[in-house]
Amino acid sequence: MRAALLYGPPGVGKTSAALALAADLGWTVVEMNASDARNESAIEHVAGRASITHTLGEPVRGGGPRRALIVLDEADSLSGRATETPRAARTPPSLREFLQGRYGTIEALNKAWGLVPNEKPAAFESWEAVPRSPGNFAWARKPLPRRDLDEWRGLGKAPDSSDRGGMAAIARLVRSTRQPLVLIANDERVLSRYSAVFRTGVARIRFEPIDDRELGRHLTALAAGEHVRLAPGALEAIVRRARGDLRAAVNDLEAIAPLPPTEAQLQVLGFRDQTADFEAVTDEALSAARYFRSVEIRDRLDAPPDDLLPWIEENIPRFAPDPAHRAAAFDRLAVAERLLQRARRWRVWSLWSYATEVLTGGVGLAIRDRPSPSGGRPYFPGFLGEMGRTRGTRGTRDAIAGKSGARFHLSRAKSRDSVLPFVEQILRAGATSGSGTPAARQAVRIVRELELTPEEVAYLLHRAPEDDGVVRLTEPVESEPEAPPAPVASGESAKPVQRTLSEFGAR
Repeated sequence: MRAALLYGPPGVGKTSAALALAADLGWTVVEMNASDARNESAIEHVAGRASITHTLGEPVRGGGPRRALIVLDEADSLSGRATETPRAARTPPSLREFLQGRYGTIEALNKAWGLVPNEKPAAFESWEAVPRSPGNFAWARKPLPRRDLDEWRGLGKAPDSSDRGGMAAIARLVRSTRQPLVLIANDERVLSRYSAVFRTGVARIRFEPIDDRELGRHLTALAAGEHVRLAPGALEAIVRRARGDLRAAVNDLEAIAPLPPTEAQLQVLGFRDQTADFEAVTDEALSAARYFRSVEIRDRLDAPPDDLLPWIEENIPRFAPDPAHRAAAFDRLAVAERLLQRARRWRVWSLWSYATEVLTGGVGLAIRDRPSPSGGRPYFPGFLGEMGRTRGTRGTRDAIAGKSGARFHLSRAKSRDSVLPFVEQILRAGATSGSGTPAARQAVRIVRELELTPEEVAYLLHRAPEDDGVVRLTEPVESEPEAPPAPVASGESAKPVQRTLSEFGAR
């Protein structure tokens, strides 16, 4: 295939990817976007001629011809209707008026056209002798008059800026192109419905919305490079508003860049009480028992369905009338969570629509057989609040797991599950025993080897950093003198002797 269809939401890098490909391979670019006339004649004149030409631009190193990448941006916005009416042509001036406006005097016209009196073709005696429209005159076959006549005829043709016949021209271009062709569209279904060639004759490449974490990292680097100071929460607000659209995020960052890093930046971006939005959607989903579309959830919450799942999970026991309905609702919730996990793992974001419907209508219908008033206000997810309160504690735990994992060559998660319980038991034994005991010396040695801070030791002992046991394990001690090496007997080498394989075989 020599044609590719790049499709996906706006602002995710479709056009940039095509231009980057051309730059990497040293290709020239023939681009037509929505601001150009893209009717049948325009596409055949620009892209069609480029698609069958092999020598566009200068030859590349090695003597081969330079290829051209034909880029048709926003291809899904073409109407494709051959009967679409172009702009009405304006009334052209008469030939006499056109020539009079160009040459001014009849003498200047005769001189420019090379017309001499008493010869054929004869010169004009006055402007009245000039016809209002050309006929079969001898002077009309001369080169300069013929050029003026062609320009005059062109005045009556208004430029056709419609998309008349553009889709058919692109379909023919996909079949016959000799140069690489890239079609860019937001909704590929518009092209697929028009012709089968857009389903089978092109390589279809889908661009997904940019992940919020990647979007945040890019905006952070961009703000640092441009020395833009952001107010607390401004970066998160830009990422939420963008919904994976990098172009929109950069525009928002540029809009608040001149403002001081205060609440003024957040006011420009707008503020939404997301907690109230989640409460309303949760109450409606568990009470109205109807299906919601993924687009509706994102519009109402400005958030993906992953963020709604904890709210539904927290409030199912409060809205379900009995254990049987509660169990059925959790079954539907498990299906929705499995779809969301697959969407994240395989980056198949189309699964969001299925997960949203199961998460709202599926759970709601499992709770109640018919709509009924809710039993009260939805509660904020308890584990989210607990995670906010324990953020500092979890950071300390992860720091200890990272140090022990590096020491024992384990991952942080494995170290947290397998190593930390043993370290905790050893430190607790050392803190409760007296100084100088074997348990205390072993605990101090572990603290030194892992380079634990007093706060980290206090976390493992479940004590305050000022506790005597914590201080005893973390206080600096003078380094003990190293024991002298054991004397080497005469005739023996201080270096161990390497034995040969023949010695082992002899045994």
